[in-house]
Amino acid sequence: MAIITVFFQMLCLLIMIGAGYFMTKKGMLDAHTNTQMSRMIVNVFNPMLILSSAASSVGLIPLRTMGLVSMIAIAMFAILILAGMLLAPLFDRRADQRKIYQMMFVFSNLGFIGIPVVSSILGAEYVVYVTEFLVLYTIVFYTYGVALMDGKFSLSSLKTILNPGMVSGVAAILLIIAGVQLPGFLMTAVTYLGNVTSPMALVAVGFALANTDLKRIFCQPKLYVFSVIKLLLLPLGMLPLLRLATDDPALLSVCMVMFGMPIGNMPLILGNQKGIDGSTCSAAIILTTILCVFTIPVLLALVR
Repeated sequence: MAIITVFFQMLCLLIMIGAGYFMTKKGMLDAHTNTQMSRMIVNVFNPMLILSSAASSVGLIPLRTMGLVSMIAIAMFAILILAGMLLAPLFDRRADQRKIYQMMFVFSNLGFIGIPVVSSILGAEYVVYVTEFLVLYTIVFYTYGVALMDGKFSLSSLKTILNPGMVSGVAAILLIIAGVQLPGFLMTAVTYLGNVTSPMALVAVGFALANTDLKRIFCQPKLYVFSVIKLLLLPLGMLPLLRLATDDPALLSVCMVMFGMPIGNMPLILGNQKGIDGSTCSAAIILTTILCVFTIPVLLALVR
């Protein structure tokens, strides 16, 4: 896959982010609408995209490959947790902000951004691999993530694991394992609903950009250092290990996209719930989302 092709695909996603920015600045998109859009993405459209990907992949993906992807996802989170523990104190020594940095190293935007990127660059049939990362992401977040922020592990946090993303992810995996083919009319409906995910998710990112102080985003040198480590150095460090696990170009590409995703919203949301200042996290989310337009093509070019 030529780097210029991937770059233009990522540029297409950036244009959709720009559309969200434009609509917000022109008053066509407000906070209430954006909140409702985000709920629809998380609870309806993303789950439908996951299911449609799985349904279209029935009989095409060996179960052995799915097991391999699960092992790669486990290794990825283990490495990112360790990296967060070692590197977070270098960015902020305050206990609460150190926790935020640890969360930012581990919890990337695998669903909101990862699914549109994989779908548009590699094809919707590869989203099923993203599903495996998302299932593990949910488990790690509501165990390690919540325990990190609370300072202790609580069984009550596990109740929130049962959410639409988790349910659709498990259902998608079961569809492939069982070899179940969806009826044509149902497959069409699920596919159309899933196709809404990419543009709507990127418009939502544009809304966030339009409502953020641009100086806070682009004038913090340490955030650029963090972004280089998060988006390039860590993924490149994991690439040799990934090559030991597989030589499948498509699988290598999907995993490198997962390794190089920008920060997700969950660290910010959880931090806000705990009363922690989220201004740095908010700025880092936007900055890494914009920069990944340029770093993802680099990572995919090095896979070849």
